[in-house]
Amino acid sequence: MIDPAPLVYVVDDDRDLGATVARLLGRHGFAAEPFLDPALLLTVYAAAPAHCIVTDVMMGDLDGFTFADRVRAIDPAVAIVFMTAWPTTANAVDSVRRYGGLDYLEKPLDEARLLTAVAEGVVWSAGRRRVMHRTAMLSPRERDVFEWLARGHSNKEVAAQLGLSPKTIEDHRAAIIAKTGVNGLAQLIALAR
Repeated sequence: MIDPAPLVYVVDDDRDLGATVARLLGRHGFAAEPFLDPALLLTVYAAAPAHCIVTDVMMGDLDGFTFADRVRAIDPAVAIVFMTAWPTTANAVDSVRRYGGLDYLEKPLDEARLLTAVAEGVVWSAGRRRVMHRTAMLSPRERDVFEWLARGHSNKEVAAQLGLSPKTIEDHRAAIIAKTGVNGLAQLIALAR
């Protein structure tokens, strides 16, 4: 279940814009906090992780993409929405493919699109956290087997890829199912997605 007021950080070196976006999100049920400096947010983030971060791409010493890499190292389950006043096709593609952004918004922001992106980000983050929680008890080998099985490979194919016997893969698969609480391969694949 999603928190009644999901936490969203707004990172922009334009104080007025960051505060305005945070107020807009606050009016729509999010606990939003603006940050002028992404480096400052990184120092406090572990103590208060967010569901979603809305970040500018072009900032002073630490740009939005570098910031995204650093925050993902702390919290791989946070959703990131990028915004920029200087949109380029290359940055739009990179924001999603290289930096895992859920959306790339142009300033001035389309409020409806921002609200939709943040709401989707909160749902994505909550789902990602559930998966991480359910798979946290897997051993490194079970995690390897899980990833291959989740891609739809058979026990025999996974055994060949990992240099193990099919019986060993069956044993790992049984342990994975027990630890994650799924009822079979279809739910295992759904869990990974």
